[in-house]
Amino acid sequence: MRDQPTGLATLLALADSRLPIGGHVHSGGVEEAVASGLLRDADSVERYLRRRVATTGLVTASLAAAVCAGDLAPDRAELEADARTPSPAARAASRAQGRGLLRLAKQLWPHQDWTVVGPKPHLSTVFGMVGRACETTPDELAGVVVYTTLTGAATAAQRLLALDPAVIAAGTIAIAPLCDATAATAAQGLVALSDPLQDVLAERHQVRDMPLFAS
Repeated sequence: MRDQPTGLATLLALADSRLPIGGHVHSGGVEEAVASGLLRDADSVERYLRRRVATTGLVTASLAAAVCAGDLAPDRAELEADARTPSPAARAASRAQGRGLLRLAKQLWPHQDWTVVGPKPHLSTVFGMVGRACETTPDELAGVVVYTTLTGAATAAQRLLALDPAVIAAGTIAIAPLCDATAATAAQGLVALSDPLQDVLAERHQVRDMPLFAS
C-alpha cells in the first residue's frame, strides 16, 4: 500500500493552481475588478493583491489554522466561515474550491473520515483537515493558504490584463513580507472581518454574461 503523504512539500503541491482545487478558474474578484476599471496596470493589481491578502487571505488562513490545530471542529468551522463571508457568491466560490480540494484529499488520504465536512465544505475547512493529515503546523498551513489567496488572483490579473509575467512575479515577491506577517497573525487565532469591495465584486460577477472565470 502506498504511504500516506505528509509534510510541508505535500501542502505546497496542493497549492498548485492546476490541481482540482480549481484556483485556475477562480479569479478572486479580479475579473470583475478589471471589468469595472479598478484594475488597469501592475500598480493597481499590486494594491488589490495586498488588500486581498490582508482580508480574505487572513480570514481564510485563520479558519484553516484553527482546524489544523484542533481548536475548531469542522462543523463549527463551516458556521464560522459562513459568518465571515457576507456575499452568497463568495460563499459559493469558497465551497466550490473546497469540494475540489476534498475530492483530491479523499484520493490522498482514503482512510481518513472526510464525512465530517459534508458534501460542500468551505475551502478553509478542508485545508485545515488537510493540514492535519499532512502533519504540518498551523503556522505552515496558514502560510500556504495565504499564498494560494495571492497567487490565484495574481495569475488571473496577468492573464486578463496581458501584463508581463515578470512584472506580476516581481509584484507578488514584493508582497511576500505581508504574506508572512498575515500568516503569522492568522495562526494566532480566528479573525473576523470582511471586505465590502470584494463582496460587491463577487455579487456583480455572479450576474455577468459569459464570464471567463467562475468567480
